[in-house]
Amino acid sequence: MMNFDFSDEQILLRKTVKDFVDCEIMPFIGEWDAKGYFDKNILSKLADLGLMGVCIPENYGGSGMDYNSLAIVCEELERGDTAFRTAVSVHTGLNSMTLLQWGTEEQKQKYLVSQATGKKIGAFGLTEPGAGSDVASLQSTAKREGDYYVLNGQKTWISLCDNADHFLVFAYTDKNKRHNGISAFIVERTMEGFSSKATKGKLGIRAGNTGELFFDQVKVPKQNLLGNEGDGFKIAMAALDNGRFTVAAGACGQIMACLESCVDYCHNRKTFGKEIGKHQLVQQMIAKMEAGLQMSRLLVYRAGELKNKGVRNTRETSLAKWQACDFANQAADDAVQIHGAYGYSNEYPVERYLRNSKAPVIYEGTREIHTIMQAEYVLGYRKDKPLSQMLPAWRG
Repeated sequence: MMNFDFSDEQILLRKTVKDFVDCEIMPFIGEWDAKGYFDKNILSKLADLGLMGVCIPENYGGSGMDYNSLAIVCEELERGDTAFRTAVSVHTGLNSMTLLQWGTEEQKQKYLVSQATGKKIGAFGLTEPGAGSDVASLQSTAKREGDYYVLNGQKTWISLCDNADHFLVFAYTDKNKRHNGISAFIVERTMEGFSSKATKGKLGIRAGNTGELFFDQVKVPKQNLLGNEGDGFKIAMAALDNGRFTVAAGACGQIMACLESCVDYCHNRKTFGKEIGKHQLVQQMIAKMEAGLQMSRLLVYRAGELKNKGVRNTRETSLAKWQACDFANQAADDAVQIHGAYGYSNEYPVERYLRNSKAPVIYEGTREIHTIMQAEYVLGYRKDKPLSQMLPAWRG
């Protein structure tokens, strides 16, 4: 039995984040988006509210809430803009939660505590110019030399590339073993040989910081190996279970934003002597948005409950990410249609919603990848090991 009733704490959390978004993001996001400007101060303000470590235990500097509380935060942040939900997704979902699951106590004390409190920012480096969905095509390498691993390679489409302090980076320690030869490392921005470069000219999420990472003979201490050599692929997939969850939750916020804008427009715009909300074809699009929002939330909160129970949820999270992002993309497209010619200009926010809605359909597993995953589960070609078997020996 799953209970989707919100606690008093979660109701207050939603109001807190909503008020924050209305005050700190909404009045400025149009300008930030137009200029391609990422305001890092937003992360500091989120940290002041305890929102950079929402579901990290209190003994590691976090707020000690559950996964569905993290979902609420992501919903409300994306209602403001995808850029800031993405920042929390990467920092908390992909990086900090992975450190919590896979890190040694020493690694947690050194890196996780400062991230959970928001004093340091974490990011995630998996994708490369020639390796996206096909993780085994990674070209980055890490060669053991004494007490260090020497890291060489390049990553692309990395969120918070210029703003993060710590990066989880994946590279081959033994390419002959393919998936089983990939390892994960904690890399600090200050390590010699590391550099980053922002990507310009993006279709959407222009108020976010996205770009490339470069590793030129970067010496990473052996203590910064996450898990064991060869655990990298498992670590990446475990991280994506959390990252995809936050993306799905954020998609719900995108639909909420579309609904809010369209409801307001429908009441104020008149055609043929009546509010356009009175026209049935417009009502159909509004109804689709509402249905998409409610169905997406059910999928997200179901995955969240499984996470809270410590149950493997790759299948459920994949379905939530796929469907919620598709619903959000459709909602944004319909929102532009409802606004007509005005929807095609930046006078209204819906054109930004449409531009922003495309990236989540692609990153953290494309729509096509998730379609294949779901079919393989149904056909019996794919079966998941219990979560306890995915973790290193000292955690299992």
